[in-house]
Amino acid sequence: MAAAQPPRRGPRAAARGSAVAVLGLLVALAGCATPGELRDAGAARPVTPSPKPQPLWPTLAAAPSPTSPAASETGPAEPPPVPVPGVAVPGPDLTSVDLGALLSKDPALSAEERRALTGCPDCAVRDPEFRDLTGDGRPELIAAVATGGSVVLHVYTLGGGGVVPVLRVAVLRAFSAETLAADLWLNEATTPSSRTISHYGWNGTRLVLLEQRVEAIGPVTAPGHGPTPADRPSEPAGAAQPSAAPFSAKPAVSPSSGVSQPRRPDQAVPVPAPRPGTAVPTPAPPTPAAPEAKR
Repeated sequence: MAAAQPPRRGPRAAARGSAVAVLGLLVALAGCATPGELRDAGAARPVTPSPKPQPLWPTLAAAPSPTSPAASETGPAEPPPVPVPGVAVPGPDLTSVDLGALLSKDPALSAEERRALTGCPDCAVRDPEFRDLTGDGRPELIAAVATGGSVVLHVYTLGGGGVVPVLRVAVLRAFSAETLAADLWLNEATTPSSRTISHYGWNGTRLVLLEQRVEAIGPVTAPGHGPTPADRPSEPAGAAQPSAAPFSAKPAVSPSSGVSQPRRPDQAVPVPAPRPGTAVPTPAPPTPAAPEAKR
């Protein structure tokens, strides 16, 4: 008998098989994407804007910033500063100016500062410092006059054909100063646990206070916690110390009565100390009680 022939596939079945093969190849290629190729990850998440402060009672007047001086504190606008009369600048900048002559002719100096120029106890005029505080590339002259209770800082700039005072401020004697870029920073230890930081900057006419804040620099005792052990007063020498309640030395029964006091079950029996050269007595074991006869 002849072997059975396999059924022939028609043109429609062959086309269907080719389509399935091509689809499988596309799926395989999609799974092996080229590194660095852009892919579509779907719709992007909506962008949520950052929250903004919403003022309460917006119709009320806003309070001034706690680190900036209020408009009422600065007072009315001051007239622009004028050069110190009678002071000449021999060089291109203020480094050649005589500091003593400049301070003595400055009408803004107080009587205490003028005494410091001639010499007085606890008074001194520090050597000048030169820093650019206006941003024009030329250094300003910074002077410090120490009086009996404080230090007065003076800053002068070159302008108007002379030397112009642009800042005068009094600080504590225990202070430090530094410049950052064209700004002046003053640090004062106002209390043992805090300091005041003042930030001055150029406004085109003079140096003005831009910011002032107080920072903690040490431990602070919270109110109501009482004094520390070092603050508590010490007790006087020989002061009586509290003791236990006094006890009576009088025995409950007189020794002449011949009646011994009963001992507690947990109280040890006293044993007399042996004399030298004698044997230590050994206590006899307790004699067991005789059993009670039955009736």
